[in-house]
Amino acid sequence: MSQSIYEVSVPTLQRALRNLSVILEKGRAHAEHEKIEPAVLLNMRLYPNMFPLTRQVQIMSDTAKGCVARLAGVDAPKFEDNEASFADLQARIEKTEAYVRSFRPQQFESSEVQPVVIKFPSRTLTFKNGWDYLLTFVLPNVYFHCTATYALLRHAGVPVGKSDFLGAIGGG
Repeated sequence: MSQSIYEVSVPTLQRALRNLSVILEKGRAHAEHEKIEPAVLLNMRLYPNMFPLTRQVQIMSDTAKGCVARLAGVDAPKFEDNEASFADLQARIEKTEAYVRSFRPQQFESSEVQPVVIKFPSRTLTFKNGWDYLLTFVLPNVYFHCTATYALLRHAGVPVGKSDFLGAIGGG
């Protein structure tokens, strides 16, 4: 049995967003419990030339909403990238998840064979089809930025573990 690009992308993105939300909530609770100014955690970096936690979440959100928009052949909504609190980041994740959830399988049908082109200021990326885009660009980027967020919070002493990153598994 083969799966559609919708069945692989939408539930996977929703799960990643939900799990990221759980991790961020643990970060917020840890900051509150330990009396750490939330901005300390939100602005943390693993290395000076890496993006801070807030930007990691923003990029993951942009990747998820960009994915479904490109696969459906529509323009993604633009978010301001002005989140300054855990609550702001949670609201962004909720907006992103609602946007991802709003798509239907038939909107993705032609994406399985159509090229996907992404234009950045410094370069253009061309993928042979939606599967190539999803599997070689979207999912690696989503997991990279989720992992970076997880690592930043774990490094700060937030009690998160692998089960928080993976979420509920096994279906039963």
